Amino acid sequence: MNAQRRLTGRVALVTGAARGIGRAFCEAYAHEGARVVIADIDHVGAQGVADRIGESAIAVHIDVREQASIDSAVAQVIDRFGHIDILVNNAAVFDLDPIVDITRESYNRLFDINVSGTLFTLQAVARHMIERGKGGKIINMASQAGRRGEPLVAVYCATKAAVISLTQSAGLNLIKHGINVNAIAPGVVDGEHWDGVDAKFAQAEGLAPGEKKSTVGAAVPFGRMATPADLSGMAIFLASSDADYIVAQTYNVDGGNWMN
Repeated sequence: MNAQRRLTGRVALVTGAARGIGRAFCEAYAHEGARVVIADIDHVGAQGVADRIGESAIAVHIDVREQASIDSAVAQVIDRFGHIDILVNNAAVFDLDPIVDITRESYNRLFDINVSGTLFTLQAVARHMIERGKGGKIINMASQAGRRGEPLVAVYCATKAAVISLTQSAGLNLIKHGINVNAIAPGVVDGEHWDGVDAKFAQAEGLAPGEKKSTVGAAVPFGRMATPADLSGMAIFLASSDADYIVAQTYNVDGGNWMN
C-alpha cells in the first residue's frame, strides 16, 4: 500500500470544516486520495475551501442544531458521491464563565452543537453506513478539556467529556456493523478558535490580549501550541484501514499536556 495515498476511493464528510482543524483535515484527506465534503454553517467559507482543494472536494451547508439540515447534508453527499466512508464530527463552539454566571442560553447552545450535533450527525451517517453494509470510520473531536474540569470552562469541559463518553458507547454499539468510532482530544491549537478563547480569558481574568495564549503555549511540554496540521496524522490514521482494530478510543494529540 502506498503510504501517501491511504484513503484513495473513500469519501469523507467533515463538519465545521470551513476553517481551522476541519479545513486541515479536509486538505490532508484529499492529499491521501479521498474525496472530501466541507460541511459548515458558513457555506461561503466552505466553498472557498472546496475551491482551493479542487475537483475532489465539494461544500455543503450544515447546521448541526437542525435535524433537517443534517439529513439534507448527508443526502447531498450520497447523491453526489454515492456513499460516505468517513465522518469527522468537528463542529463545535466555546464559551466560558464562572459557575455563578453560566446562563441557560450558553449552556443550551454548547450542548446543542457540541453534543447533540455530534450525536445526531453520527447517527445519520451511521444509518447510511449500516444500510450500505461496508462499515466506515467515524471520528469525533473531543478535547483535553473533556479529561478534566477547569474553573471558568465548566460547560465546555462537560460537553467534551460527553463526547468522549458518547464515543465509547457508539463505538461499542456500531463495531458489529464494521463501523469504527474513535475520537481525537487536542490540547491547545493555534488559530482562529484560540484567538477567540484568548479574548474571552482576557475579559474574564483581566489579562492583556494574547497573554493567556502565550502562557498556555509556553506550558505545553512540547514547547508550543499545536497547529491544525499537527492533528492531521491522527485523523488520517483513524480514517484508514490501519485503525480497523481500534474501537471506542480517544487519543490525546496535545504535545504532552495530558496523560491517560
